[in-house]
Amino acid sequence: MTRNNSPSKTRDLIVTRVFDAPIELVWKAWTDPEYVMRWWGPDYFTSPSAKMDFREGGTSLVCMRAPKEFGGQDMYSTWVYQKIVPLERIEFIQNLADEDGNLVDPLTLGLPPEFPLDVRTVVTFKDLGNKRTEMTVTEYGLPTADTELGRNAELGLNQSIDKMAAIFANT
Repeated sequence: MTRNNSPSKTRDLIVTRVFDAPIELVWKAWTDPEYVMRWWGPDYFTSPSAKMDFREGGTSLVCMRAPKEFGGQDMYSTWVYQKIVPLERIEFIQNLADEDGNLVDPLTLGLPPEFPLDVRTVVTFKDLGNKRTEMTVTEYGLPTADTELGRNAELGLNQSIDKMAAIFANT
């Protein structure tokens, strides 16, 4: 999918968290569909499905459902895995999709032209010992924080990671 629009300012969104959880559990949050469905999406959104094909070259299809007061619609994303280093690194490309995993141009969903395609995402894991893990998520080429889209991307990622942290706090 290509889009012919004027270039806008972008940035790399980087979020690092330290969890009181062993690295194997933090890794599982990205690789096990039951875990992904518990944290994928910002506050008040749910994830009714996560079809995981977790291998280099594989594609996962994750669904995020808006709360009723925001329309209740399902929004799908694909994660196409580029590189996987067990318990160290996951690299994938994110795109919006339909329920069958076909890529969807964000413009057709009413999203602004600066909504990015092919978002390169890198998740790294570092075992800090004593069942503590540092995780860093980097999403490349997102709109800058001075735009509504850029602010919402950062807020959504942080809220999703907060939901992930809550899983670890309850295990």
